[in-house]
Amino acid sequence: MMGLILISMVFLIPGMVVQGRLKSRFEEYSKVPASSGLSGKEVAGKMLKDNGIYDVQVVSVDGFLSDHYNPMNKTVNLSPDVYAGRNVSATAVAAHEYGHAVQHITAYSMLMLRSRLVPIVQISTTLSQWVILAGLGIFGFGGGSQTVLLIGIVLFAISTLFSIITLPVEFDASGRALKWLENSGLTNQVEHDKAPNALK
Repeated sequence: MMGLILISMVFLIPGMVVQGRLKSRFEEYSKVPASSGLSGKEVAGKMLKDNGIYDVQVVSVDGFLSDHYNPMNKTVNLSPDVYAGRNVSATAVAAHEYGHAVQHITAYSMLMLRSRLVPIVQISTTLSQWVILAGLGIFGFGGGSQTVLLIGIVLFAISTLFSIITLPVEFDASGRALKWLENSGLTNQVEHDKAPNALK
């Protein structure tokens, strides 16, 4: 049982560290104003227009760092801090999400693979935490079960595998964003140097 708990920690701890670092960087670069004066919404809109993409909408969604591109309805979804923000973080994140829209339009292979895996991952993500807790005996089921805990860990591992597959998609979207920011002249040298750190 202790071995299974240790394995589950191996999967959980790196995710928590990455989330903490992402939040810290976002907050740091949110304090640096964008010289363009454009909001995240305006940056994403300009990038789409500059690339001849007119069938993708930019919308605001609830949540902190809930930014994402939805290929099903062709929307760049920006969290309130990014949508209305006029700072380096908002510019970088909006540009990154636009990068996903371009990936979709150009049928980037890794994005297509990730999109096909989404339904499976949604199920595993929803169930994994509850199955792990049941396996640990949190719900009072006779002190837990190694088999149930192992099933929970496997479900969580599917989500982790999805994250690994997602890495090249994210790096590519950031690369597209940074290239556009450089070519558009939207950011000055100081901002352009900070934008990669905001996206790492």
